[in-house]
Amino acid sequence: METIFALSSGRPPAGIGVIRISGPSAQQAVLTLTQKPLPSPRQASLRSIYAVDSGEKLDQALVLWFPGPKTATGEDLAELHVHGGRAVIDDVLAALNQFSDLRPAQAGEFTRRAFLNGVIDLHEAEGLGDLLTAETSSQRKAALLMSGGALGRQIATWQDSLLTIAGQIEADFDFSDDIEANADDNRHKSLREQIAALIHSHREFQNRPTVERLRDGIRVVLAGPPNAGKSTLINVLSEQDVAITAPIAGTTRDVIEILIALKGIPMRLSDTAGLHESDDSLEQIGIARARKAMEEADILLWLGLPEEAPQGDWKLIILHPRIDQPERAILPKGAHIGISAKSGAGIADLRERLIVEAQQLLPKENEIALNRRQRQLVKEAADSLEMTFQAEDMLIVAEGVRQACRCYDQLTGKAGVENMLDSLFSHFCIGK
Repeated sequence: METIFALSSGRPPAGIGVIRISGPSAQQAVLTLTQKPLPSPRQASLRSIYAVDSGEKLDQALVLWFPGPKTATGEDLAELHVHGGRAVIDDVLAALNQFSDLRPAQAGEFTRRAFLNGVIDLHEAEGLGDLLTAETSSQRKAALLMSGGALGRQIATWQDSLLTIAGQIEADFDFSDDIEANADDNRHKSLREQIAALIHSHREFQNRPTVERLRDGIRVVLAGPPNAGKSTLINVLSEQDVAITAPIAGTTRDVIEILIALKGIPMRLSDTAGLHESDDSLEQIGIARARKAMEEADILLWLGLPEEAPQGDWKLIILHPRIDQPERAILPKGAHIGISAKSGAGIADLRERLIVEAQQLLPKENEIALNRRQRQLVKEAADSLEMTFQAEDMLIVAEGVRQACRCYDQLTGKAGVENMLDSLFSHFCIGK
């Protein structure tokens, strides 16, 4: 295994720069750079850092030594806490690069080594990746829960239950001739009850909202006929001039998106072209993109006649715009909220309604939220258990148990995940 190094703190300039070295040659690198014996494990010691070739003093730093395997990466690890100026960091990194058996780390390589060395499971690495990109408090809490091993503890509970079931199945195979008929029936009934409880637990996790909604934002799409006030409304909701507004119908011809947060809930607002029949080829493209955005919506804000509101899998909020105008002052039957972007009437009510609807679509706080990969594997495990629940042949039951176990191994990264590791760790920063 090669020894790697990288700046693991933020970009300079900063008060402190943390340079991490991991691998079998980390010890020799520290000895050479400091020209002193290693500090005591896990205790910070003040050391001077010297250039490898000239012996010039580069900085005075805190040096920490972590002998493997009980480290963040599962191997020998050292940290140099140097002053955070660009020149200092560049010179220390250049000194490390002069060692023939050291090389700069790739994106996410420290965390990848932690996974490969069994320090963390795959789902913990995925949670850490979400934590690094968290922009809201809700995202941070969900990522901390995952990176802290909450899913791993749940998987361990499922595995324990499945091992108990598997043990009973093996006993049936080994001692089937010695078990009386009534006792055999009771054992099978008990076995199916245990499997049913396990299936129910899996389905409950499968049906929870995925973490992608929390990470990417609730998709809120504004739709309606031309000149209904969609662009004006998105400007008001985002408190930015993101869309061009004009009294001319058809001003918006493409989907315009902006990410906002309401009470810490990320929402991706999409302004769309007005829906109508048109012979204009550019307008037709815009309308087609508007309909595609609607298909992907979690919440649809409809700014047209209530009776013309489209039906779909989204949560629908029917708005009655320009309520400040006398001829539009009465809320029509079927409309949910009357609004005026000009006077601000109803905007606070709309924001509150968006928050309420979005909360129902998001994972609950302090509840494990699965990503799409994890959710699919939980579904496959539940499907395998369903097969065992319905089967009469104990060989089929045993095969279903084995398939569920394979899903658990893929959840934790013990098997069948090689093809997605590069994609996962490439999104990490260099020093992580």
